[in-house]
Amino acid sequence: MAADPSFASCEIENVPLDRARVVVLPFCYEQGASYGTGSAEGPLHLLAASDALERIDEETLLDWTRLPIHTAAPLWPTGAPEAAVEGMKAATADVLEAGRFPLILGGDHAVTIGPALAVAERFADACVLQIDAHLDLRDTWNGSRYNHACVMRRVAEDARLPFVQVGIRSFSPEEHRYVIEKGLEPFYAHRIDPFDNGWIEAVISRLAPKVYLTIDLDGLDPSVIPGTGTPEPGGLSYRQLLALLAAVGARRRVIGADINELVKIPGTQVSEFTAARIAAKILVHCVLTADR
Repeated sequence: MAADPSFASCEIENVPLDRARVVVLPFCYEQGASYGTGSAEGPLHLLAASDALERIDEETLLDWTRLPIHTAAPLWPTGAPEAAVEGMKAATADVLEAGRFPLILGGDHAVTIGPALAVAERFADACVLQIDAHLDLRDTWNGSRYNHACVMRRVAEDARLPFVQVGIRSFSPEEHRYVIEKGLEPFYAHRIDPFDNGWIEAVISRLAPKVYLTIDLDGLDPSVIPGTGTPEPGGLSYRQLLALLAAVGARRRVIGADINELVKIPGTQVSEFTAARIAAKILVHCVLTADR
């Protein structure tokens, strides 16, 4: 694996930053994992798998490689979680300030905290759309307020961004109380009809004009992506996720996205290739289509 891999390097040039429409930010960060480990290397595995992607999107017949894409050198945040969050926030803020689309590759889901804070400082009419098996609404976990299990609590209370949660099927009593106290209405996985995408309209109706998208890969069913730190049965299908991405991209302005919690399973490439394909789908539905 190359020291500084770039997205789809077999197909496209890693353009200079000043020419980029999309900036891929590999945030190789994992701290305080609650189950499986290995997500810090997830961005590198995704980037390696992206070399196997074809250029034409089968749904839209668009060539997503028309987008000028710059892949930054991997960031390996170290030290206290607070400092790591600040570093990831600053890197994301630089991309947003330049009017470019940040596509962030994690890492554990704590990487979302910094970008969410950067979004909140720049956009008054933004929200977060979270695809996840877990509520991530704990106030602290494993001794930190900046743990992956606290992501959406920090979005709510530190970034003060509204949010919509989709695919939820695992949470603690503390999180359940928080949902009730705050009047939250997650889209629980067991209530999402596998044969009817009508639920997507309900999701769209609750989104702000601008959307920051965060995808914890355990939001999908483990039959789709088994390689994740905390797999939970009963998740979204690949096609359900794509239908949601297409609808959000068509009806809201997506200002950035992240993909998190990829963990390599030795001997198989299914999870990292699927994650890379999801990254390309974000480029198609949330950037390329919107720019037309």
